Amino acid sequence: MILGPVFQREAVLAPRRPTLYLARTVYVVVLLILMCTAWLVVAGTQMIHNVGDMARFGAVLFRILAPLQLAVVAFGAAMVCASAVAQEKDRRTLILLLMTRMSNAELVLGKLLASLLNTFVMLVAALPLFMMIPLFGGVSFTQVFHAFLVTTLTVLAAGSLGSTLALWREKTFQTLAMTALSLVAWIGLCEAIGFFAHGRNLAGWPVEAMVVTLSPLRAILTTVQPSLADSGVFSYAAFALAAAAVLNLWAVLRVRVWNPSRELRLVAPERDEAKSIWGAEPVQAPRAEVEETAEAARAGHVDARVRKSAAPTRAVWDNPILWREVCTWAYGRKVLIIRLGYLLLFAMAAGGLYYLLGSSSAGGRAEAVVPPAAWPLAFFFLVSLVLVNALAVTSITNERDGQALDLLLVSDLSPREFVFGKLGGVFWVTKEMVLLPLLLAVYLWWRGGLSGENLALVIVAVAVLYLFVNMLGIHCGMNYANSRSAIGVSLGVVFLLFLGVVACVLIMISFSGSFQTQLTPFLAFILGGSLGLYVTLGYRNPSPAIQVASLLLPFATFYSITSYLLQHYLAVFLVSTLTYGFTTAAMMIPALYEFDIAMGRSKTQGDE
Repeated sequence: MILGPVFQREAVLAPRRPTLYLARTVYVVVLLILMCTAWLVVAGTQMIHNVGDMARFGAVLFRILAPLQLAVVAFGAAMVCASAVAQEKDRRTLILLLMTRMSNAELVLGKLLASLLNTFVMLVAALPLFMMIPLFGGVSFTQVFHAFLVTTLTVLAAGSLGSTLALWREKTFQTLAMTALSLVAWIGLCEAIGFFAHGRNLAGWPVEAMVVTLSPLRAILTTVQPSLADSGVFSYAAFALAAAAVLNLWAVLRVRVWNPSRELRLVAPERDEAKSIWGAEPVQAPRAEVEETAEAARAGHVDARVRKSAAPTRAVWDNPILWREVCTWAYGRKVLIIRLGYLLLFAMAAGGLYYLLGSSSAGGRAEAVVPPAAWPLAFFFLVSLVLVNALAVTSITNERDGQALDLLLVSDLSPREFVFGKLGGVFWVTKEMVLLPLLLAVYLWWRGGLSGENLALVIVAVAVLYLFVNMLGIHCGMNYANSRSAIGVSLGVVFLLFLGVVACVLIMISFSGSFQTQLTPFLAFILGGSLGLYVTLGYRNPSPAIQVASLLLPFATFYSITSYLLQHYLAVFLVSTLTYGFTTAAMMIPALYEFDIAMGRSKTQGDE
């Protein structure tokens, strides 16, 4: 095949895996449940008199599902491609692929399309369901086609971004963090240009048309409006194809320059340099000189060093895991690039918040569900939660893929030292990502956009969420032996919880204002979420606490949403903090007291 043996192997083996059928079935069932929930909300709270009401339902439903699908598959595709390549590098199997006869294009494109195969299958499976929406009226089949065109090409561009960054960077966390920051910066920069330069021309190009061409969000929003369905969709399609082509071309040209890493290339530099210069093997040194060199190396080993009074020493803390995370570059020095990118994103969010607080539009729309002044803060909080979760899960998967976890398990480390060391280390490395969003909340309070009581509630609730996503990443890393599965489940839970909240809010606001009577229509959606949480969090290591937490979390989230819409903010705080705090404890207790079972270590060895 033209795409090479990597894609051919995935195309042959994918139909044999149950996960392929499970993923597309669950995806289509979730979309169908959302459609049925929206219909039950309409039928239970409103009267449908004519075809115009049906057409309005179809248009609003398409306006909700199309952007929701774009967010799910684009984010998932980027993270799946990034984690797939990162796993090859962590397990040192990418070097074996580079030693084969495959060309650079076969390796890069084959790995990319093999990682995107499940995502494309999910899109194809969801197409018949979206084709049902025009039967309600208000939506044409052309709009559905345009929406899927935008979504498919966005998936290709996002996957190419994740794959290229994974081939470039060495550490998994660096790859995931840079991918997430790049996606958010892409959307945020386009939205900032569209907001601040609205109605202007840049180099003779209207800003509205330019933003639609560059932004997948604006492109998908044009497809849901009949009057704008043909405006800018094909120009965005050309841009997405060009972006994917440039990223993949860059990866093809540089894949053997980036890999293997510099550390592996410097194993025997003198020998390689001599062979490259003289074209032959270097002359062997005398045996006495070789033995002298070996003896000097043994004398310099850490076990043979004689401590001198003037020699500097580094005292290791009582918790060596925490000491390593805090006092060493455990995740590489390139983590500074992540912090720099996050600071740039912070500057964008702070600038947007400052402008919105100073503009009249922010105060004039205070009655909105989410005031415009809080939009930059909400998305900035989401990015920080994703980054904390990504570091937490990769802190475990990197140890396993690098075969260092086996060494830790045979040491005398206690479960408390391991779990709390990882928790503290993650918070230390991501301290900027935790503190800067809280600083924006304090600034919002200082400018009068938030009361002192609500500021205290926000700080405590967000602190509980940070602890939840941190423990969620460690829990998934401990319970899933496959790194891709652990990363996918951990990031998927965080992202889908956010999208679930957004979907519920949009359905409630779009179809009805009677929030108290909507529990019954949403019951199937809530129960499905409970089942999904239990399968992902507690199936491999069953626990009654996780079972209870999985059941309560969707119900508590639904109650918090309705309480927020009714402006009962104290109820939102109490329910959310107690529920997410209990879920965190439900994941932490098995990690501490059933550590050997979760990590695969024998019970006898753990007791000893």
